[in-house]
Amino acid sequence: MSGITQSVDVDVPITTAYNQWTQFESFPQFMEGVEEVRQLDDTHTHWVTKVGGAQREFDATITEQHPDERVAWRSDSGPQHAGVITFHELTPQRTRVTAQMEIDPEGFVEKVADRFGVIEGRVKGDLERFKKFIEERPGETGAWRGDVPR
Repeated sequence: MSGITQSVDVDVPITTAYNQWTQFESFPQFMEGVEEVRQLDDTHTHWVTKVGGAQREFDATITEQHPDERVAWRSDSGPQHAGVITFHELTPQRTRVTAQMEIDPEGFVEKVADRFGVIEGRVKGDLERFKKFIEERPGETGAWRGDVPR
């Protein structure tokens, strides 16, 4: 497994950043290679991704979620990965969003991509696109303020 940690500072209040992140179905608008995310219920999502021409589908479980603090998950099928997104208030109008992930690349191409930092670069790019996505809007596109205890 490879560990990745990346952060981005966004010029929105912590609640706005967190609320937008809970709108999983909007992920394809800023995550490279993510074609679709469907929220199945409060703690389960279904993903369709396309990386290097290969389409993959997998399910994931939200293992912990606390408003304005964190969203943690683990994959249930497909490539093994788990992670947490944390939200830290820097000022009332500025938030640090940090992604920490553990990924076990599947297949030769993904292992090579991981070894050369492609996956970490993709996470960094996704966070930068999230910054642009949320800062260009007057507010979040929705919110889920439920709590999922560990």
